[in-house]
Amino acid sequence: MIAIGMSTWQALAAVIISNVFLIVALWFNSAAGAKYGLPFPVLIRASFGYKGAHFPVMIRAVIAIFWFSVQTYLGSKAVGAIISVVYPVWDSLGAYSFLGMGLNDWIGFAAFWLMHAWVVSHGMERVRNFELWAGPLVIVLALGLVFWSIKVANGIGPIFSVEAKISGGAFWNSFLIGVTGMIGGFATLVLNIPDLTRFAKSQKDQAIGQAVGLPIMMTFFGLMSIMITVGTIRAFGKPITNPVEVLLQFKDQPVVVLLGAFALLVATLSVNVVANVVSPAYDLINLVPSKLNFVKAGIISIIVGVFFAPWLWINNANLIFTIAGAIGGTLGPVAGIMIVDYYLIQNRRYDLNSFFVKDGDYTYRNGWNPRAFVAMILGAIVALIGLVVPALQSLYTYNWFLGIIVGGLTYYFLMRSKQNQAVSTSVGKKVSNE
Repeated sequence: MIAIGMSTWQALAAVIISNVFLIVALWFNSAAGAKYGLPFPVLIRASFGYKGAHFPVMIRAVIAIFWFSVQTYLGSKAVGAIISVVYPVWDSLGAYSFLGMGLNDWIGFAAFWLMHAWVVSHGMERVRNFELWAGPLVIVLALGLVFWSIKVANGIGPIFSVEAKISGGAFWNSFLIGVTGMIGGFATLVLNIPDLTRFAKSQKDQAIGQAVGLPIMMTFFGLMSIMITVGTIRAFGKPITNPVEVLLQFKDQPVVVLLGAFALLVATLSVNVVANVVSPAYDLINLVPSKLNFVKAGIISIIVGVFFAPWLWINNANLIFTIAGAIGGTLGPVAGIMIVDYYLIQNRRYDLNSFFVKDGDYTYRNGWNPRAFVAMILGAIVALIGLVVPALQSLYTYNWFLGIIVGGLTYYFLMRSKQNQAVSTSVGKKVSNE
């Protein structure tokens, strides 16, 4: 957001606002996972049917794998930064390029990909243990860069005095796209949060944990990211939004590069596994439970991720926000449907047996609930139409909000209509029998 012309305070405000909306959505959608101990691919059967659930599950899986590919590429640059300090000839390998990336970057990408395979190869227990020590390293790295930013900017004051380069309609358009873009970055987590809260000991535990993890820590990280970006403007005359590129500016201080790149490497690996490998792994298991376990499904997910080729388009800040917004607009309706179904249609009471049988409450029409699909499609159309119809471009600015609201409300009215129809039929039969 700094790169596209916002001031420090404007960018920070966008971070805070997006996290407020995110925590509310996460709290609503995480309760069922903590209560019933079930993951997203199972819980969504209640609204889409036991067969129909496969469709939104696979959409969520593909999007999570997409983000996996992005984070893997960014992390692979940290691998390259470490190697370039130890072997100065490393950068010269970039002269040998194929499929849009130099040989050195391909080696770094493959090495980082193998690190994911190593973490996933021993199941969720290794993932859990890895997270305990890996997560805090990113705080150390970010704080180090923050102190550097303050130093090069000659104090905190100049960092927060960066003025906006855009105003009026252009600002509000960028601001709202930034908010929805950041929400879109977490859109998969809003859906698959039951995959994680199913392990919580109580509703109180998961609610407090998320309150600390999102609004507080994400705002803190957002503030640090903004300060670091402003520091790069002061030091190098341009905003550098990739932390690896920031580290590479210190090649004359190899210890700084090595420690910083290692911390970034582990932190990226930590986040990527939890947010973008665990969820599609569960999704694939849900599709073929007799053939797949967590390890196999996780490996398949990270193999597919390579084909998104993020190195071809990752450096376009506006394109990233557009993609993130499109993801949010696609998944927003599904989140709206799940939340409305649990709280307003099911009244926070699921029939556990019906999740696992073909003739239960969630059978609908041969395992498909057409009302959920109508709501999802309508919500996605409203959310994304501004992306393809220039006259309605302003709607795209609110795509995640439109998706979750339109999808949820449409589902509510369609399901209430069905319930009312069922009650009328039942009453009619009773009167006829009498």
